[in-house]
Amino acid sequence: MSPKIYHSFMNTTTILFILIPIATAVISSYLTYFFAIKSKKSEAILKFKEEKYSNLLILLQGFVGKTTSGETKRKFFEEQYKLWLYCSDGIVNAINEMVQLVIDSRGKEPDVEKGKKAIGNIVLEMRKDLLGKTELTADNFRYTDVIE
Repeated sequence: MSPKIYHSFMNTTTILFILIPIATAVISSYLTYFFAIKSKKSEAILKFKEEKYSNLLILLQGFVGKTTSGETKRKFFEEQYKLWLYCSDGIVNAINEMVQLVIDSRGKEPDVEKGKKAIGNIVLEMRKDLLGKTELTADNFRYTDVIE
């Protein structure tokens, strides 16, 4: 190998030995930052949804058993409009089914079993949205009236 080619080869090799670690450090720093931001955002969204779903569950009591209340129903329907912004499609559909059940039974005694199933479906969809998957079914959700 001629001295000129050898010298050129050494300069390229030296430059690569310097640039590769720098490029690797920059890329890994960016990826770490990207995934940390993504993780924090996901955590914040999960916490937000958890809080909202908890509130919706409490408001669902306005439709069940001895806790049935017009005021609680009104608050629930106010929240229903907002849920379009943050709920999964499954939750929106489950709530729409329950609302349709309420509309269909207006003025007459609602079917208790259909009501329990509708509310169970809402709770199930919330679990799926928060946990990703669940082995529970809508029938596993039980509401118990508190008797004083």
